[in-house]
Amino acid sequence: MTASDTSPRLDAQVAFLKETDKLKSILRATPLIDGSRRENSAEHSWHVMLYALVLADQAGPEVRIDRVIRMLLLHDIVEIDAGDHPIHGNVDHAAQEKAEKAAADRLFGLLPDDQRDDFRALWDEFEAAETPDAVFAKAIDRFQSPVTNLAGNGLGWRGYDVTLEKLDTRIGRPLSRGAPGLWAWLRPKLAAFLGSNHA
Repeated sequence: MTASDTSPRLDAQVAFLKETDKLKSILRATPLIDGSRRENSAEHSWHVMLYALVLADQAGPEVRIDRVIRMLLLHDIVEIDAGDHPIHGNVDHAAQEKAEKAAADRLFGLLPDDQRDDFRALWDEFEAAETPDAVFAKAIDRFQSPVTNLAGNGLGWRGYDVTLEKLDTRIGRPLSRGAPGLWAWLRPKLAAFLGSNHA
């Protein structure tokens, strides 16, 4: 393969890399622990990858952490087009799913065909949350925000009517499914913080 043969492939790869820089500008509801500003989606993606690496011992034996990290790297790229939808916000889930699939088509479609298909398959696997890798990845994605909110005195929960019951459903279910040890550690802390009698 000559240098000229690789140019179209590199052009496509660099176009994708430049486009994904926009993820740094997508602000999330969760602030940094120090409360100085809201985190962006690129920072979130990096942090949940680090969570997966550090907390790999919470995964089942069939989970491949390298694949989990790849899923977490790619999972929120669609927010470039579809935006961030806070887990505790009022969201039209059908419209969100449609917007995210269209974003996945466009963004992964910038890549050469082999990478487009590989990355899209990982993104679809994460969204479906049926394989052991995706179930653990979803659990880790759900774990990071409440840990950050607890450390930041619940700053990111203000204005969202967050209750322990809602956290049991929105955080507890995916965590219990993919990383039950993390939920067993987290839930008493959530109950104490929220002043609930349901612990």
